[in-house]
Amino acid sequence: MTAKLPEANERVLPTMNKDGSRRWLHPKLSQGNLFKHRRWVAYILMTIFVVLPYLRWNGKHLFLLDLTTRRFTIFGFTFFPTDTFLLWLSLLTIGLSIFLFTALFGRVWCGWACPQTVYMEFLFRPIERWLEGNPSQQQKLDKQGFFSSVRLLKYLIFFVIAAVLANSFLAYFVSPEVLWSWVRSSPMKHPAPFLVMLVTTLLIFFDFAYFREQTCLVACPYGRFQSVLLDRNSLIVGYDPNRGEPRGRAAQRKQAEEPEKTWGDCIDCNACVVTCPTGIDIREGLQMECINCTQCIDACDAIMTKINKPTGLIRYTSQAELEGGPRLRLKRPRTLIYSTLIFGLFSVLAFAMTRTSHTPAEVSILRAGSDPYKLLPGDEISNHLHVRVSNRTSTKQRYKIEIISPNKRPLRSIIPINPIEVDPYGLDKANVFAIFPKSEHNKAIYKVKVRVTDGKGFSWERIFPLLGPTRTKVPSAPASRPAQPSSRPASLGTSQPAPRR
Repeated sequence: MTAKLPEANERVLPTMNKDGSRRWLHPKLSQGNLFKHRRWVAYILMTIFVVLPYLRWNGKHLFLLDLTTRRFTIFGFTFFPTDTFLLWLSLLTIGLSIFLFTALFGRVWCGWACPQTVYMEFLFRPIERWLEGNPSQQQKLDKQGFFSSVRLLKYLIFFVIAAVLANSFLAYFVSPEVLWSWVRSSPMKHPAPFLVMLVTTLLIFFDFAYFREQTCLVACPYGRFQSVLLDRNSLIVGYDPNRGEPRGRAAQRKQAEEPEKTWGDCIDCNACVVTCPTGIDIREGLQMECINCTQCIDACDAIMTKINKPTGLIRYTSQAELEGGPRLRLKRPRTLIYSTLIFGLFSVLAFAMTRTSHTPAEVSILRAGSDPYKLLPGDEISNHLHVRVSNRTSTKQRYKIEIISPNKRPLRSIIPINPIEVDPYGLDKANVFAIFPKSEHNKAIYKVKVRVTDGKGFSWERIFPLLGPTRTKVPSAPASRPAQPSSRPASLGTSQPAPRR
């Protein structure tokens, strides 16, 4: 006999009962005007997600985060490993844009465009309602267990959809051509990508079949950040207590002694609660669990229309408006600061990307190995260098490397492969050995000029210092000085430093 768990005084999470067990949510669908708009947005976003990896522009993918070659192609522009500064600027601009968007429009992203909401509310839940019926029928299936024939069929369909989404997700990190070759061949030929696809499929299936709305309530940090991202003028989905309170059902209103005019418009029908996909009561004010899906707005507007009351008891609003202020103030210190920073960062990013996009190649020099130099027979010093060339064009290029002594000091170079061939948008390196006499190193710092050309107009030059042993100078003989007589008695002998106290 198992001991009964103690119950809490109130529910801690909308998805948790008072005894700590899972409370399964089966929200009622409210198909109002906002739901219809959200459905069209969701279908468009799902189509873009599946189609985007296959789109091309100017001979290359429109969006591809190729981790194997370390090249990120975003809307036709390719970021290379040497573009760390550009990636940093891009991420910073996106981050500040999220701050600005949230300050203005609240959590509209969560309700309208977040993949978790889009796929849950407009793909997985419609299939679930089609197979299991309305919320009351789904609750009956909960009592029968999770492995009934209907539920097993639902899980099978969910798993197939999860596999399709996992492959679509993988297409963002490898080219679709490579992905399709993997799909048509045996998994034993490419075990690592198959394992990644399988794990991604299982995670998607687990999310939409079991974890569901808890991803928004427990795992996603965005709702917890809203306390610092939102202000009193941000757009939220809110209930108007000035108009709705005191609330009461029709029976309560008839039995009450107060006249009808003392009652608010809310008839306490709980339509906003049973339709909420996260299980909250919007009438309790702004809450972390609210994802601004507007289902409560559609449900409440339908009830207000039935009882001949004006719609908008629950609506897009702001905390300032609910307290009697303006609905939405776009110009305020926070938004102005965010807009200024975003404009500055975007200007720098656009200038840097425009300048980089016109560069047909990028070259960098690195010292090879752990030894900066080596001493060779015949009193020579050798410096081993790596000249890395990044081809930013769509065709294969040949790059010639030259090592030149600007001051015409003795120098010879060995470049085993010269010129080097670099694939389109590829990266390759050449081994370069710069050799010079040790006597030249003792004179002054030895600097050479490294030149890289492609024979088609591209030329890159850089002065690079070569290393060697620490330079030594022969000390000159000090001038002879007459011996100074000692002021100490001869009996004291050689002077010793006095001990420190």
